[in-house]
Amino acid sequence: MNLALFDLDYTLLPIDSDHGWSQFLGEIGVIDGAEHNRRNDEFFAQYKAGTLIIEEFLSFQLAPLAAHTRAELDALHARYLDRMIRPNLRSAALELVERHRRAGDLCAIVTATNEFVTRPIANLFGIDHLIAIELEIENDRYTGRHHGIPSFREGKITRTEQWLASLGHRLEDFDHSWFYSDSPNDLPLLERVSHPIATNPDERLARIALERRWPVLRLFDEVPA
Repeated sequence: MNLALFDLDYTLLPIDSDHGWSQFLGEIGVIDGAEHNRRNDEFFAQYKAGTLIIEEFLSFQLAPLAAHTRAELDALHARYLDRMIRPNLRSAALELVERHRRAGDLCAIVTATNEFVTRPIANLFGIDHLIAIELEIENDRYTGRHHGIPSFREGKITRTEQWLASLGHRLEDFDHSWFYSDSPNDLPLLERVSHPIATNPDERLARIALERRWPVLRLFDEVPA
């Protein structure tokens, strides 16, 4: 058995699912969309520049979850999937995942987006294993805080190793391991697998991939699935 790991935003999806969630909440009047998107854009610029402090971003991004019951959030998420995610599924991304699944590879999404937003998206790709930002729950409600190690930068290695250990594996146990990502923020995990794949890479990662002779994969030059 081999291992296939996938980043989500701009890797399997041509959008940022976190930003899309906020955009959706703003469109339906749940939050002040203009102000939220302004701050979200600031954080995204920091992410692209490699200067994002993940705890500051999470305090901002998770706050709306605390304002609603789990049932209300689940209903909102179902609408969000229909409006923001399903139209952005691409056949090339779905086929990439399916190819690894058919080969019998152990597959997981490893993302810095939170588990509430991403669990249903992982289901759409047929991926059972999700490594995402874990959310604190009290009295069956999200508190707006995270817990555990954020799956961001080096944290993706730690969380992946913890997940594999829970299954009785180590990263080194696999003859072949892939990680697909678009971002240089994911260099720590890209450098740990046997097959790093720069997938829809930004300019920085594209340059690094060229220097290191990593394969470059582009999934979004086609119509929606």
